[in-house]
Amino acid sequence: MHVAFETLDEHSILLRLADTIDPEVNARVHALATALRAADLPRLRDLVPAYASLLLRFDAPTPGRADDDLRARIETVVNDPEAWPVAFEQGAWHRIPVCYDITHGEDVAAVAEALDLSVEDVVRRHSAAEYRVAMLGFAPGFAYLLGMDPSLAMPRRATPRTRVPAGSIAIGGAQTGIYPRELPGGWQLIGRTPLSMFDPFDDARPCRLAPGDRVQFEPIDPDAFERLQRESGA
Repeated sequence: MHVAFETLDEHSILLRLADTIDPEVNARVHALATALRAADLPRLRDLVPAYASLLLRFDAPTPGRADDDLRARIETVVNDPEAWPVAFEQGAWHRIPVCYDITHGEDVAAVAEALDLSVEDVVRRHSAAEYRVAMLGFAPGFAYLLGMDPSLAMPRRATPRTRVPAGSIAIGGAQTGIYPRELPGGWQLIGRTPLSMFDPFDDARPCRLAPGDRVQFEPIDPDAFERLQRESGA
């Protein structure tokens, strides 16, 4: 797989593997990220995976040949894809409770009608899939998930909402995602989790989900939602 290098500024390099949303491409992005972390690159501050690209952020550069050496080390890893691990097998496993009742997923009935399915079919198909966190974006902790049943693909709303409740589970096109806090948004809301997905005061792990993690949703009723919400403090 060809990897294109793009220097964004003196602190950042973008590695672009493709220009598409594809589970296999995204798996390769996470595999490359794992390989580059293991390479112990000097001054590497952060690795930020996206659907089909990987951003490398560095501390202030050292002038001179050190930059050429760093580029060469990155290229050595990039050009040896057989050494990249199967990153998606290494992500943490999460079972996320979700209430798909219309009181928490106000678009679920409309989604079912548009897809010529029952609400029960939508819930069953959405909760049966195993998802992988492809990336975090849009807002801190917002998880974009790959693995949704293609039959559930839905266009975004014509008019976005100004306020989407924290924990909302939504469909946008062929993607599904979780709103980590109250935000504006135009995706179709089909449920909500009572768990806190983002805590800015947790220095160790502010985001419950990380890129490469695996997720499965567990349907719960409104009473269980209220109980779990109280227990989690969300």
